[in-house]
Amino acid sequence: MDLRSLRYFVAVAEERHFGRAAVRLHMTQPPLSRAVKQLENDLGAVLLHRSSRGVTLTAAGRALYDEARALLRQAEQARTRVAAAARTATLVLGTLAEQSGTRLVATFRTRHPDVHVRIREADLTDPTTGLRAGLVDVALTRAPFDDTGISSRVLRADPVGVVLRTDDPLADRDTLHPRDLATRRWFRLPDGTDPPWRAYWTSPAPAAGPREGPVVRTVHECVQAVLWNGTIGLAPLVDALPEGLVCVPLTDMPPSRLVVAWNTADADPLVHSFVRIATAGYSSAARSAT
Repeated sequence: MDLRSLRYFVAVAEERHFGRAAVRLHMTQPPLSRAVKQLENDLGAVLLHRSSRGVTLTAAGRALYDEARALLRQAEQARTRVAAAARTATLVLGTLAEQSGTRLVATFRTRHPDVHVRIREADLTDPTTGLRAGLVDVALTRAPFDDTGISSRVLRADPVGVVLRTDDPLADRDTLHPRDLATRRWFRLPDGTDPPWRAYWTSPAPAAGPREGPVVRTVHECVQAVLWNGTIGLAPLVDALPEGLVCVPLTDMPPSRLVVAWNTADADPLVHSFVRIATAGYSSAARSAT
C-alpha cells in the first residue's frame, strides 16, 4: 500500500465511478481499476461494491477512505514542511495553453524572486487544470466549470468565435449565429469532462442529430480536427490561429471568462499573492487598452 494507491482509491471513492475518477486523475481507466484491485488484495478486503452504474463503498472502504484522506493530508503537510526547511518555495501554476502575459510574469518574479514556478498544462477534460486533484496551487483557466470548493476572480471576458477552415463556405461571414451551425460536425469532449465546461464549448447550437465529430482532449487536437476534417469548434477571438484557419465572431454567445482560480480552503500566502498580482495586472492592462 503506497500513497499513489491511496490517492487513486480516494478519487474513485469521491467520484463513485471509475471513469470519472480516471478523468480526474488524468489517466485511463484500466490501470486505475488494476491499482484499486491490487490495493484490495494487499489489504485482504473488498473496498468497493461495483455495478454498471458506478461504485459504492463497503464498510471496509469507508474506514479506509477516512484513513487515506488523513494520510494524504499528512503527506502533503510533510512535503510543505520539507520544502520550507530547504528554503525552496514552489508554486505550481495550471493552465489550458493560456499565455500568462509578460507583465504578470515580471511582476511576480520581482515580488518573489526566490520562488520556483512550475507550469502544468492540462488537457480539456479538466478546466480546473488539476486544482481539484491537488496537482496545482493556482490556475489560469477559463470559466464556466464546476466551482464547488474553488474560488476565482475574472481577469478578462473575451468574445468567442467559430473556428473554420479558410475554404469553409461560412468563413467569409462577418458574424455567425448558433442556428447557422445546427447541421455542422463539432468536435466533442470526452465522457467525464466537467459538465458546465463541456456544455459551453460543444453545445452552443441546437443539434439536428447526434454530434458525430471527433473526440479531442487538447487545443492542438481541436485545431487539427478543423484543419483535417472540416470539423468546427469555438475559441476566444483573442487566440492566435495557424495559417488556414479563421475565427468568425459568434453572436448570442456569452463571452469566455479568463479567470485565476484556487482552492477555497487554501490559505497559502504565495497563492493569494499570485491572485492579487494577476488581478491587478489584468485590470491595469485593461485600463491601458481603453
